Amino acid sequence: MPNAAKLIAALGLAALGWIVSDMIRPLVPFSVDFGWFNYVNAAIGVLVGWLFLGPRAGQGITSAINNGITAAIVMVIVGLLVQGVNEMVRLSFARRYDTPFEAIAAIFEISLDYGMILLDMQVILTLLGGGIVAALVAEALGRRWS
Repeated sequence: MPNAAKLIAALGLAALGWIVSDMIRPLVPFSVDFGWFNYVNAAIGVLVGWLFLGPRAGQGITSAINNGITAAIVMVIVGLLVQGVNEMVRLSFARRYDTPFEAIAAIFEISLDYGMILLDMQVILTLLGGGIVAALVAEALGRRWS
Protein backbone atom coordinates (compact mmCIF):
# COMPACT_ATOMS: atom_id res chain seq x y z
CA MET A 1 0.00 0.00 0.00
CA PRO A 2 1.57 3.31 -1.04
CA ASN A 3 2.03 5.93 1.62
CA ALA A 4 4.10 9.05 2.24
CA ALA A 5 6.80 7.26 4.21
CA LYS A 6 7.49 4.80 1.40
CA LEU A 7 7.59 7.56 -1.21
CA ILE A 8 9.92 9.79 0.80
CA ALA A 9 12.18 6.86 1.72
CA ALA A 10 12.36 5.79 -1.94
CA LEU A 11 13.17 9.31 -3.14
CA GLY A 12 15.71 9.87 -0.37
CA LEU A 13 17.61 6.66 -1.02
CA ALA A 14 17.46 7.23 -4.78
CA ALA A 15 19.14 10.59 -4.27
CA LEU A 16 21.66 8.98 -1.94
CA GLY A 17 22.42 6.29 -4.53
CA TRP A 18 22.99 8.93 -7.20
CA ILE A 19 25.23 11.08 -4.99
CA VAL A 20 27.35 8.16 -3.83
CA SER A 21 27.65 6.91 -7.42
CA ASP A 22 29.13 10.28 -8.37
CA MET A 23 31.52 10.04 -5.42
CA ILE A 24 32.70 6.57 -6.51
CA ARG A 25 33.62 7.54 -10.08
CA PRO A 26 36.93 9.28 -9.23
CA LEU A 27 37.90 6.46 -6.85
CA VAL A 28 38.03 3.81 -9.56
CA PRO A 29 41.71 3.39 -10.42
CA PHE A 30 41.16 2.22 -13.99
CA SER A 31 39.24 3.66 -16.90
CA VAL A 32 35.72 2.28 -16.88
CA ASP A 33 32.70 2.99 -19.02
CA PHE A 34 30.18 3.59 -16.25
CA GLY A 35 27.18 3.64 -18.56
CA TRP A 36 23.98 3.33 -16.50
CA PHE A 37 25.86 3.19 -13.18
CA ASN A 38 24.10 6.15 -11.54
CA TYR A 39 20.67 5.14 -12.82
CA VAL A 40 21.02 1.55 -11.63
CA ASN A 41 22.17 2.63 -8.18
CA ALA A 42 19.35 5.17 -7.93
CA ALA A 43 16.86 2.43 -8.89
CA ILE A 44 18.33 0.21 -6.18
CA GLY A 45 17.83 3.10 -3.76
CA VAL A 46 14.19 3.38 -4.81
CA LEU A 47 13.62 -0.34 -4.26
CA VAL A 48 15.35 -0.42 -0.89
CA GLY A 49 13.55 2.73 0.22
CA TRP A 50 10.12 1.50 -0.88
CA LEU A 51 10.44 -2.12 0.25
CA PHE A 52 12.74 -1.88 3.27
CA LEU A 53 12.89 1.60 4.79
CA GLY A 54 9.41 2.97 4.10
CA PRO A 55 7.42 0.18 5.78
CA ARG A 56 9.54 0.51 8.94
CA ALA A 57 8.75 4.21 9.41
CA GLY A 58 6.57 5.26 12.34
CA GLN A 59 8.41 3.41 15.11
CA GLY A 60 10.24 6.35 16.64
CA ILE A 61 13.42 8.32 16.10
CA THR A 62 15.83 5.74 17.50
CA SER A 63 14.34 3.06 15.30
CA ALA A 64 14.48 5.43 12.32
CA ILE A 65 18.21 6.00 12.84
CA ASN A 66 18.85 2.27 13.07
CA ASN A 67 16.67 1.61 10.01
CA GLY A 68 18.50 4.33 8.06
CA ILE A 69 21.88 2.78 8.77
CA THR A 70 20.57 -0.68 7.92
CA ALA A 71 18.95 0.59 4.71
CA ALA A 72 22.24 2.14 3.60
CA ILE A 73 24.03 -1.17 4.24
CA VAL A 74 21.35 -3.11 2.37
CA MET A 75 21.62 -0.66 -0.52
CA VAL A 76 25.39 -1.15 -0.68
CA ILE A 77 25.15 -4.95 -0.57
CA VAL A 78 22.47 -5.10 -3.27
CA GLY A 79 24.38 -2.56 -5.36
CA LEU A 80 27.61 -4.54 -5.11
CA LEU A 81 25.85 -7.74 -6.13
CA VAL A 82 24.07 -6.09 -9.06
CA GLN A 83 27.28 -4.49 -10.31
CA GLY A 84 29.12 -7.80 -9.77
CA VAL A 85 26.54 -9.66 -11.86
CA ASN A 86 26.80 -7.01 -14.56
CA GLU A 87 30.59 -7.36 -14.72
CA MET A 88 30.39 -11.16 -14.65
CA VAL A 89 28.00 -11.14 -17.62
CA ARG A 90 30.33 -8.81 -19.50
CA LEU A 91 33.29 -11.09 -18.80
CA SER A 92 31.34 -14.24 -19.62
CA PHE A 93 30.55 -12.88 -23.09
CA ALA A 94 34.31 -12.44 -23.46
CA ARG A 95 34.67 -16.19 -22.67
CA ARG A 96 36.58 -15.67 -19.41
CA TYR A 97 34.87 -18.55 -17.56
CA ASP A 98 35.00 -22.26 -18.32
CA THR A 99 31.97 -23.34 -16.26
CA PRO A 100 28.80 -21.69 -14.99
CA PHE A 101 29.93 -22.33 -11.42
CA GLU A 102 33.13 -20.41 -12.03
CA ALA A 103 31.06 -17.50 -13.33
CA ILE A 104 28.75 -17.55 -10.29
CA ALA A 105 31.73 -17.62 -7.93
CA ALA A 106 33.21 -14.68 -9.82
CA ILE A 107 30.16 -12.55 -8.90
CA PHE A 108 31.25 -12.59 -5.27
CA GLU A 109 34.91 -12.01 -6.07
CA ILE A 110 34.05 -9.03 -8.26
CA SER A 111 31.65 -7.68 -5.63
CA LEU A 112 34.39 -7.88 -2.99
CA ASP A 113 36.80 -6.06 -5.30
CA TYR A 114 34.23 -3.33 -5.84
CA GLY A 115 33.56 -3.23 -2.10
CA MET A 116 37.21 -2.40 -1.47
CA ILE A 117 36.73 0.75 -3.53
CA LEU A 118 33.94 1.80 -1.16
CA LEU A 119 36.31 1.85 1.83
CA ASP A 120 36.72 5.59 1.50
CA MET A 121 35.77 7.59 4.59
CA GLN A 122 33.79 10.22 2.66
CA VAL A 123 31.74 7.54 0.92
CA ILE A 124 31.08 5.69 4.18
CA LEU A 125 30.04 8.85 6.03
CA THR A 126 27.85 9.96 3.13
CA LEU A 127 26.13 6.58 3.04
CA LEU A 128 25.50 6.45 6.77
CA GLY A 129 24.52 10.11 7.08
CA GLY A 130 22.31 10.00 4.01
CA GLY A 131 20.59 6.83 5.20
CA ILE A 132 19.90 8.40 8.59
CA VAL A 133 18.61 11.63 7.05
CA ALA A 134 16.34 9.74 4.63
CA ALA A 135 14.97 7.64 7.49
CA LEU A 136 14.35 10.64 9.74
CA VAL A 137 12.58 12.56 6.99
CA ALA A 138 10.49 9.49 6.14
CA GLU A 139 9.67 9.11 9.83
CA ALA A 140 8.59 12.73 10.23
CA LEU A 141 6.63 13.01 7.01
CA GLY A 142 5.18 9.54 7.40
CA ARG A 143 3.73 10.51 10.76
CA ARG A 144 2.40 13.78 9.42
CA TRP A 145 0.72 12.44 6.27
CA SER A 146 -0.31 8.95 7.36
